[in-house]
Amino acid sequence: MANENNYCIIMAGGVGSRFWPMSRTTFPKQFHDILGTGQTLIQMTFERLLKICPRENILIVTNVNYKKLVLEQLPGISEDQVLTEPYMRNTAPCIAYANFRIQAQNPNASIVVAPSDHLITKEDEFVKTIEIALEQTRETGNLMTLGIKPSRPDTGYGYIQFEDFEEAVDDRVKEVVTFTEKPDITLAKNFLASGDFYWNSGIFVWTLEAIQRSFSKHLPDIYEAFQAGMGKYNTSDEEEFITNTYSTCENISIDYGVMEKAKNVNVVLSDFGWSDLGTWGSLYTHVPQDDHKNAVIGKNVMLYNCVNNMVNVPKEKLVVLQGLNGYIVVESNDTLLVCKKEDEQKIKTMVQDIKIEKGDKYV
Repeated sequence: MANENNYCIIMAGGVGSRFWPMSRTTFPKQFHDILGTGQTLIQMTFERLLKICPRENILIVTNVNYKKLVLEQLPGISEDQVLTEPYMRNTAPCIAYANFRIQAQNPNASIVVAPSDHLITKEDEFVKTIEIALEQTRETGNLMTLGIKPSRPDTGYGYIQFEDFEEAVDDRVKEVVTFTEKPDITLAKNFLASGDFYWNSGIFVWTLEAIQRSFSKHLPDIYEAFQAGMGKYNTSDEEEFITNTYSTCENISIDYGVMEKAKNVNVVLSDFGWSDLGTWGSLYTHVPQDDHKNAVIGKNVMLYNCVNNMVNVPKEKLVVLQGLNGYIVVESNDTLLVCKKEDEQKIKTMVQDIKIEKGDKYV
């Protein structure tokens, strides 16, 4: 299925602060073997996308500070496939940059956009779902996103409301009615009860023509800023142009900037064992658990009267825990975190506080 017109954009510039203290600014979670499989998350993502497009058609957009890490972990790619961002500007500029780079190579491209740090356990089903999305966007020119059936009223995810779509090439393709970003617990429970809301996976599929048209309409400033570089992409002038462009570029996500505004958005209802691995709690569900529902990564952990905990500590470290119920315990980079699982969304705030109180050393 590796169609030469298929391209993949891997977004790999995030810091993953909710996975602190393992994920640090200098070494974010996408470069870690978090699951203990022998592959880092970005390596797993790259291998998965090879089933969709040729190796040379995969572009990795990352922070300039992570270029060396990307090339070390993906030795089969060329430097030209790593697009470096001088500043963090969220996902819309990241995608716009890659779009124009692809346009300079192949105006007939169809594009899959995927984060670098997601877990997908049913890869064959994932590929089939992408095939449906590619067929749909080629038929209609609509923007596609992949929706995941929610298993719990999670307040850390975005939700997609959908209805039937007459022009669907498959009965799993629906029309998007609304996007709701990170609802409160009451609203999340109502969404689950209604049955017509799925989680937003953050994985997108579209033709180059369709997404460029949408950028031009909904984010014209970003579109025009990157369009001004036509003729400089894939040349020695590209780096200077991108540095100047990013310095003035709006910080905005593709969700807010395009997907929530566009009227031509479809969702493919999907089930391919997805997790965004955004938090320690999401990792908990993918790690083997003992008889007391403790998920432990570490060779020398002793638990007494402990239930429902996520523990991740260095292999050589002896850790003895007693009486904990529903906690996250993580030691990494000479830092120890002990936090209630139910409060894991607060880790991001804790990291911001640490930066203010202790400087960059620990983050």
